Amino acid sequence: MISVLILTRNEQRDLPACLSSVSWSDDIHVFDSHSTDNTVEIAKAAGTHIHTRPFDDYATHRNAALTTLPFKHQWVFILDADERPTPELSREMQQLALAAPDQTAAFRVRRRDFLFDTWLKHAQISPFYIRLVRPERARYTRAINEVLEIDGPVAELSYPLDHYPFSKGIARWVEKHNLYSTMEAELIVRNQGLQNPSFITALRDPDFHTRRLHQKAIFYRLPGRPLIKWLYMVFFRGAILDGAAGLTYATLQAFYEYLIVLKTKELRSGGA
Repeated sequence: MISVLILTRNEQRDLPACLSSVSWSDDIHVFDSHSTDNTVEIAKAAGTHIHTRPFDDYATHRNAALTTLPFKHQWVFILDADERPTPELSREMQQLALAAPDQTAAFRVRRRDFLFDTWLKHAQISPFYIRLVRPERARYTRAINEVLEIDGPVAELSYPLDHYPFSKGIARWVEKHNLYSTMEAELIVRNQGLQNPSFITALRDPDFHTRRLHQKAIFYRLPGRPLIKWLYMVFFRGAILDGAAGLTYATLQAFYEYLIVLKTKELRSGGA
């Protein structure tokens, strides 16, 4: 009743547990970007459908998966290799997929990010994600930190999706966000972000993702962004309540923001 889509590149560490968490599905698709480790072999051994495509950017790559893969079911659960649906979420999705009215286009889930075995309950800025979709009514935009646009009403799921972004270690997280910061800086310099953000929309729009899109565009216009982000996460969001894990995560996020600032300045000055 639900197909599963997992995007991978060199995910031999995380993929086995990810596949185990969705073993209830009879239609699992691994969309791989030419992994050089044992990712494909692990996926084959698990009996999944394997597809390969060179990675270009996040929105284009994800749209290619949604529009070209031969999903068996009308609902698709979109998953990264370092994510795990809880058993309660898995049961809830299967029940709601059967009962959902035709006008419902997608379901939103709360994701729980973990660091040092601690749920970043307060530090996590964006806890809500649309992950269960009718693929013909879903489309990604934005090359990095992509946004999933849905054609139709979005319902809510009650149980969480667990995410382990540091499962490969701090060094791998920094490596990934070094790439992300480059892509973000290029988007800013090319003016490919939201051009006319609204404060009213950023604060009051009923859709969480619309608010975040406008908040992000406004945030990129502020001076001193890395410090603002750290203070916002630690004191306004309450990352300090998550202990050492929360403070570490806020500091890493501020560092990531500083990389974006530096790389944007570098690109605008004609540097690398």
